[in-house]
Amino acid sequence: MISETYRELSEIAIREFGDIVVKSEILKLPSGVSLKLRLYLVDNTFVDVWISPTGKYSYHWEQSGVRDVVFRHNNAPHERWRHVKTFPKHFHNGSEENAVESNISETKDESEEEVR
Repeated sequence: MISETYRELSEIAIREFGDIVVKSEILKLPSGVSLKLRLYLVDNTFVDVWISPTGKYSYHWEQSGVRDVVFRHNNAPHERWRHVKTFPKHFHNGSEENAVESNISETKDESEEEVR
């Protein structure tokens, strides 16, 4: 279940990265279904982890309020990034407009480990 995965990742983040992770929370839809895990960092940025039951994912480091940059690995098959060699996987490197190859693993467990 995705909510259990988010709980486990939250515990790992606090345990292994407690020096930079200030707080974690599982954001939910109005229905109560878990949407994503948000990790708040000491530099006033945050990391969102979104995983779907079908294998879609997004690991997103939001820094727009501090440095106006964004970094995100995801596998959403956006037609606009079809030219990227690893499509549908791609990495937004610094901005939404700059998508490049993502060499993150295909499996959920391996990709979670690599993001750490």
